Amino acid sequence: MTTPPRARRGSDTAPGQFTLDDLSKRIIEQLQTDGRMPYAAIGKAVGLSEAAVRQRVQRLQDAGVMQIVAVTDPLTLGFPRQAMIGVNIEGDLESVADELAAIDEIDYVVLTAGSFDVIVEVVCEGDGHLLDILSKIRAIPAVRATESFVYLKLRKQTYSWGTR
Repeated sequence: MTTPPRARRGSDTAPGQFTLDDLSKRIIEQLQTDGRMPYAAIGKAVGLSEAAVRQRVQRLQDAGVMQIVAVTDPLTLGFPRQAMIGVNIEGDLESVADELAAIDEIDYVVLTAGSFDVIVEVVCEGDGHLLDILSKIRAIPAVRATESFVYLKLRKQTYSWGTR
């Protein structure tokens, strides 16, 4: 007996990309609702046995398609200031991105096309902490300019693109 494809490389996907079948997507949706949901409950919701769900989840994790993590709310943990910071760089973008990624308070680093070379996201204890982080960023010799986009209110944050 063969098992249906789980996360598999599709013929029309780029290297490193996977195509998820509908059952895998439904399992991911269940875990996005509650990452601690028992496999038996997921199986009941998607029409599979507990063992089949366990195998699919393990394969998705082994393939690097998903991970199950705790997501915290910065506001409730004493981090009321969040911001995106656009960074303009002169020189090697990759090395500066590595330097930015090494700064503990920076949670997200992405090289971009457009007005900024790199965009970073920070979660801060307050405005003074944000100023300290900006000083660290601006101290990198290849950084030419920064522009901060301070979050006033988070309206939406989801991770559902994996099941579209």
